[in-house]
Amino acid sequence: MRRYLLVLLATLFITPNFNNSSAAISVIVPTAASTDPDPAAIKAAIEEFKSLSRKEKKLKLKELKKELAVLKASKEQGYEADTNTILLVILAILLPPLAVYLHQGEINTKFWIALILWLLGWAIAGPWSWFGLLPAIVYALIVILGNQ
Repeated sequence: MRRYLLVLLATLFITPNFNNSSAAISVIVPTAASTDPDPAAIKAAIEEFKSLSRKEKKLKLKELKKELAVLKASKEQGYEADTNTILLVILAILLPPLAVYLHQGEINTKFWIALILWLLGWAIAGPWSWFGLLPAIVYALIVILGNQ
């Protein structure tokens, strides 16, 4: 996401200066071959942005906010399962606390709940029964797949 924001900002700064407010912003989406924008283009875009008047800067930032709102709305409309989510689901079936930790990025209450459920499942049902681990697996899947 950070990469797309940098590309959007660089594109916004590089685009020609239009006097009307109905100018469209063109967004260059990086391909797999080009992961980082060209540093010279970014530097030139920043210099061009600095040379704009205060009113033009406000107009460019307002257009950027509109484009970011459109991008966010389009992302929220359709959920696409990426590779990380699929791997976390597989890991949630094998090691639920680790999957919750990797999804959350920190040790918080969700991690501790998954760990306690997982340990209780091992203690109650034993290592050869998956039924005891089922509550931990279900909880980890809820954490991973809920609120994307």
